[in-house]
Amino acid sequence: MLLRLRLSLSQHPPVPPIPDPSPPILIGHRFIPHPSANLVLRTISSPLPPLPPTLLDSLGSSSDAGLRFREKLLFIEHDLGLDSSRVLYLNPSLRSAPLSAIRSAVDALLSFGLLYADASRVFAMYPSLLTCEPSADLIPVFRFLLGPVEIPFPDIRKAVARCPRLLVSSVPDRLLPALNFLRRLGFVGRHRITCRTTVLLVSSVEDTFIPKLEYLRGLGFSHRETRSMVLRSPGLLTFSIENNFEPKVEFLRHEMGRDLSELRDFPQYFSFNLERKIKPRHRLLTERRVWMPLSEMLKVSDGDFLARLLDMRLSSVDDKL
Repeated sequence: MLLRLRLSLSQHPPVPPIPDPSPPILIGHRFIPHPSANLVLRTISSPLPPLPPTLLDSLGSSSDAGLRFREKLLFIEHDLGLDSSRVLYLNPSLRSAPLSAIRSAVDALLSFGLLYADASRVFAMYPSLLTCEPSADLIPVFRFLLGPVEIPFPDIRKAVARCPRLLVSSVPDRLLPALNFLRRLGFVGRHRITCRTTVLLVSSVEDTFIPKLEYLRGLGFSHRETRSMVLRSPGLLTFSIENNFEPKVEFLRHEMGRDLSELRDFPQYFSFNLERKIKPRHRLLTERRVWMPLSEMLKVSDGDFLARLLDMRLSSVDDKL
C-alpha cells in the first residue's frame, strides 16, 4: 500500500530546490536580510534601551568578564523575559556567547515581523536559537517560507507563532520534502499551504503522513476519498493514530452505531474532543431519542445544540398529536 500511495502522488512535479541565499548584510550586530529579496522588511531603527544605571551600579566592582556576564543575564531576564537558569541549563553555550550574538538572533526574528513577545516565546521553547548563526540557521527557513511556500511577508509572524518548530527544522531534510509531498497530495491552489497549515511542514513524510493516510485507507476509503478528507481537514495529518483515530472510530462504530461513511462527509469529526464533546452530546441525543448528522451534532455551540435538541423534541411531540 505504501508503494501505491507513493505512485499515486507522483502526478505533480516536485518543488524546485531553493537557490543559495544572498549574503546577509550586517549593520553593527544587527541582521538585515539582503535587499535582493525585494521585500520591505521591518528593520530595527533604534538600539535596544540601555540597562538602567541603577542595575549596572548594583553589580558592584566585579571584573569586566563578570560584568558582561551579568549584563547578559539581565538582557535574557529583563528584555526577553526568560528564566536565565533554565535557558543556561538547556543551552550551556550561552555562558560563553557574547551579548552581541544573542542580540543578533533577536534582531533576525524582529526583522521578519515577529514581535518581542513572539521572540521570547520562540527562545523559551528553543533556547538553542539564542546562540544560533542567523544567516545559517534562521534565514534559510524564512526564505523558504517566503519563496517556495509563498507565505506573504505579513503572514510570516502568524506562521512562526503557530509553529515555532519551523525555526529549528532543516529546510532540505524536513521542510522541503514535506512541501513536495503535500503538493502532490493536492495542497495547491485553494488548498495551498498557508500560515494556518505550515505546521504540516515540520512532519515526517515516512513517519507521519504515510501511516495516517494508510490508516484512513484501511477504514475502507478510496485514495480519492482519503485525499478529499485530508484536504478538507488538514489536521488529520497531525492527529495520533493511537490516541485520536482509533478511539474515535471505535466509539463511532460501537457506541454511536454509525456508519464510517459519515467520516467521508465530515472528517472534522476527529478534531473534536471525545470526552468533552462527542460523548456528552451523543448521550443527550440517545436520552432524547433523536438523531442528527455528525456536523450538526458537533459544529454548533452548546447553546445552539441544546436549542436544536429542544426543537427536534417539540417537533416529535407535534407529529404525534
